[in-house]
Amino acid sequence: MTTDPRRRIPSVEALLVSPAFERLHAEYGRDRLVEALRGMMASVRIGASGQGPVAVSVEGPTWWAAEVRERLRASDVPSLRPVINATGVVLHTNLGRAPLAAAAREAMTRAALGYDNLEMDLESGVRGSRYDHCADLLAELSGSAAALVVNNAAGALLLALNTVARGRGVVVSRGELVEIGGGFRIPEILERSGARLVEVGSTNRTRIRDYAEALEPGEVAAILKVHRSNFRMSGFTEEASLGELSALSREAGLALLYDLGSGLFADPTELGLPREPRARDALAEGADLVVVSGDKLLGGPQAGLAMGQDALVAAMRDNPLCRALRVDKVTLAGLEATLRLYRDPPRALREIPTLRMLRESPRVLRTRAEELVARLASGGVVGCSAQPHAGAVGGGTYPEVALPSWAVVLPEGAGAEALAELLRLGDPPVVGRIEGGRVLLDMRTVAREEEDALVGCIEAAWKATVR
Repeated sequence: MTTDPRRRIPSVEALLVSPAFERLHAEYGRDRLVEALRGMMASVRIGASGQGPVAVSVEGPTWWAAEVRERLRASDVPSLRPVINATGVVLHTNLGRAPLAAAAREAMTRAALGYDNLEMDLESGVRGSRYDHCADLLAELSGSAAALVVNNAAGALLLALNTVARGRGVVVSRGELVEIGGGFRIPEILERSGARLVEVGSTNRTRIRDYAEALEPGEVAAILKVHRSNFRMSGFTEEASLGELSALSREAGLALLYDLGSGLFADPTELGLPREPRARDALAEGADLVVVSGDKLLGGPQAGLAMGQDALVAAMRDNPLCRALRVDKVTLAGLEATLRLYRDPPRALREIPTLRMLRESPRVLRTRAEELVARLASGGVVGCSAQPHAGAVGGGTYPEVALPSWAVVLPEGAGAEALAELLRLGDPPVVGRIEGGRVLLDMRTVAREEEDALVGCIEAAWKATVR
């Protein structure tokens, strides 16, 4: 008689008709159960043959039903999940950047629930354009003549370059040939646009005469200025001002494009931040077109916002590439709601989470951290403490600015790496920082309404480390 454990594996049909699988049929349906069972049986056969781990029973429908249920539950967990950001980085690119205001979330839900006038002029009853939505608001808030919304800032820049300079040169300072998130570089975006890169100056010093000497008649179509938002240069440096570039571009009949990046519309002094160029300022100084992100310091959904001269924006809208970069109705609804908040600056500071987090005082954050430590202690997580911490703005903005904050420092337990992993694998996942061999949870980026869930996740992870 054979002792091969694989012969004790029941058939799929025998399991499906057993009472243990009755509720699973109602929850998941036959097709999913069959697929899950076949996958499990393949794994068990491999283990039972000595080619893999063998620590499972292969007998009894109850065991199989429990294992199938667990496998199906795991497969139903969404890939994109809410996360508690306890890193102290407000615009954390890996965690989705700007959380949205309640008004934006509500507007996006309304747009997703049914039909809307995305491309219909309700007054005339004829076809309209999705690009009309948000355009007037952006023009009003930035002081531009016209505006266009596409899927992200890199897309807006690509579209602008392709519209203005396809087949011709674009002059850029060598000190502004930056790399943005995800490893994409300005020269690569410019190349894909069909324009030709004309580098001028040096890494640390580019004067207005460097630009002027590169303007070959008929060969160059535009000057591109790129804001170095994700790093700073200091020391022996020099760069041409936007005003100088504006005068030069007008004299030469060229377009002056400004990739501004951060999307700051609020007054930085209200946020406790240093001066940062804003779209309104750049347009007033003579830029023909300014490109910014919607999901950085603006605090809205991911989008690329292009603001500037009417004729230039109109040409971008007519460019066939614009369709490939167009934005959907849900994003437009969230962006419009966010922009409307800026009509009342104090309200924007209160209701846009990014701005609210940036303004949160260290004193308030200390109180919140100490209260959380007390709650954890009463729940059995002993050894926690509250300590000062330095957060960051993030999203490629304000690279040298540290945000004074307070963090909850968790006890060592089974080790910082193990504890951090348990927190990441919790429900909801919690992402913190490891510093000095301890897990730190910065309160600046933890919403007040997330505190109860955070406590529960910490307690669960802590118990798992001390078993």
